Amino acid sequence: MKAVLVLEDGTVFDGISCGIAGEVGGEVVFSTAMTGYQEIITDSSFAGQIITLTYPLIGNYGIASCYQESARTAAKGIIVKEETTTCQKGFKGKTVQQFLEENRLVGIKGVDTRTLTKHLRTHGSMRGIISSEETSVEELVQKANELPLITEQKLVEEVSTTKKYTIPGGWPTVAVLDFGVKSNIIRSLNKLGCTVVVLPANSTLDEIKSVEPDGLVLSNGPGNPSMISDVIDTVKDLLESMPIMGICLGHQVLGAALGGSTYKMKFGHRGGNQPVKDLEKDRVFITSQNHGFCVSKEGLPSDVVITHLNLNDGSVEGIKHKHLPVFSIQFHPEGAPGPKDTAYLFKEFMNMISLQGGGSCA
Repeated sequence: MKAVLVLEDGTVFDGISCGIAGEVGGEVVFSTAMTGYQEIITDSSFAGQIITLTYPLIGNYGIASCYQESARTAAKGIIVKEETTTCQKGFKGKTVQQFLEENRLVGIKGVDTRTLTKHLRTHGSMRGIISSEETSVEELVQKANELPLITEQKLVEEVSTTKKYTIPGGWPTVAVLDFGVKSNIIRSLNKLGCTVVVLPANSTLDEIKSVEPDGLVLSNGPGNPSMISDVIDTVKDLLESMPIMGICLGHQVLGAALGGSTYKMKFGHRGGNQPVKDLEKDRVFITSQNHGFCVSKEGLPSDVVITHLNLNDGSVEGIKHKHLPVFSIQFHPEGAPGPKDTAYLFKEFMNMISLQGGGSCA
């Protein structure tokens, strides 16, 4: 079945329908990761977006449940160059097509993803529509321009847990504010011995303190941090209560809570090959990233230090407070997909908790 991708600027890409037939719209973005398509598709940070996978062959190693980063897909759709419908002999998982159908995800294959990616890199991420229906290009362009902007959507509430849940472990107890948390963040903390208590994003100050955490992690998630100003206010009130680590959207939330500002990037960082320099260690790491917003260098208070910088564009990749035990990074130390070279930051967070004597909610 034929399908088409139409961007808000009128650019058209022809292809073939994959996943389920239908029509879907969202912000069209691209990920340069060469592996890990399952982790990408199930990353809640892609809520509201149509993902372009730049690696030309997708599906050659199938889909296995152990690689899920969330229980369901939050992305609006998927764009690929070529999708393989078979897996290696003896593989007991699913094909990508089966997975897309089960998750009711609209996709398009046969697209010149290189040309599409270069277009988005030049002109910026933009709204678009995938359609396998009999609709004119002119009508689809109009629909694309009528889609809500990613900056105006409250996406965190679509992907956050609605109920508290606990992954048993030992000491310390770490609370995670779930903005769309990846499973591997929880696993990484649990592997270090932590009892992990996952809380809804809209948890109040008292609800967070009631679990008596020794530390708090602000998770990754989708969308504009300015749309969760109530969460930023809550984090402000927690800054002197316990050690805090922010990841991705959590980094942006912490940056705002500390008095900084954020902005929307032209096309963001999405992939497993972003070079980041740790300014304190004077070392460069290759990192996994998935974000379209960033903490601004300008306007950070004098007691907030930039700890990491992106070597491609010089953007802020990490900050910490000079006196309080709080820090954050824009990239994903847990990988999934991508390198885990910066997983040492979880251990630094554990050391921070130890130095604080287990945290305090007083």
